Amino acid sequence: MLLKNLREEIDATLARDPAARSRLEVILCYPGFQALLYYRLAHWLWEHGWLLAGRFVSHIGRVMTGIEIHPGARIGRRVFIDHGMGVVIGETAEVGDDCTIYQGVTLGGTKLTRGAKRHPTIGNDVIVSAHAQVLGPFRVGDGARIGPLALVQAGVPDGARMVGMRARPLGARPNEPVSEPVFQPYGIGEDIPDPVARALNGLLDEVTSLKARIVVLERQSATPASEEERPRLAVRAGGNGAEDD
Repeated sequence: MLLKNLREEIDATLARDPAARSRLEVILCYPGFQALLYYRLAHWLWEHGWLLAGRFVSHIGRVMTGIEIHPGARIGRRVFIDHGMGVVIGETAEVGDDCTIYQGVTLGGTKLTRGAKRHPTIGNDVIVSAHAQVLGPFRVGDGARIGPLALVQAGVPDGARMVGMRARPLGARPNEPVSEPVFQPYGIGEDIPDPVARALNGLLDEVTSLKARIVVLERQSATPASEEERPRLAVRAGGNGAEDD
């Protein structure tokens, strides 16, 4: 069973990284795969009550790969940690099957209660992009995409795309049907708009609308008075002249 899981993780790396050319290259040169090897051993020791030994093995894995995975965390099958330097996965974190995690990601806790759930639960087929911070004991739904540098501190619906500091969802909403997730490097696709560009486009649209209204007002003020309005204007002008006299 262990060998089958390792083979699946190697194949997942080959499928999601075009730079990987062989299984041997993945085994020897991919720190994400090596970190998972250390984690599997450390987790087995942890589950069997060898807590210090589990922590020590995980520490060796951190020194060797730059990836820190607490032995108490739960990680599913076919997980791909790409590049991986600086990844931190906390004690009560859970990662589902077929997930992809990039460098600098933190699955961290925001509470100090020992034994309580402190870290996020990541669903299946989730992509967490570079330097994203997912902090707190909530769930990230299946097929979600967490963009680069995103700070996520609340639950994420299935299929949602989270971008920006204090990340907000783009794309699928909770009540909308979720399409079949497609793997996208770094969780970025053409259908995810740039929030800054979108804000600028909104301002440009508003300026264009205001210019159009100004043109209409200028035309109205320049239009000659109608035949019905001219006598009124003349009476007003005459009355003003009498008063002036």
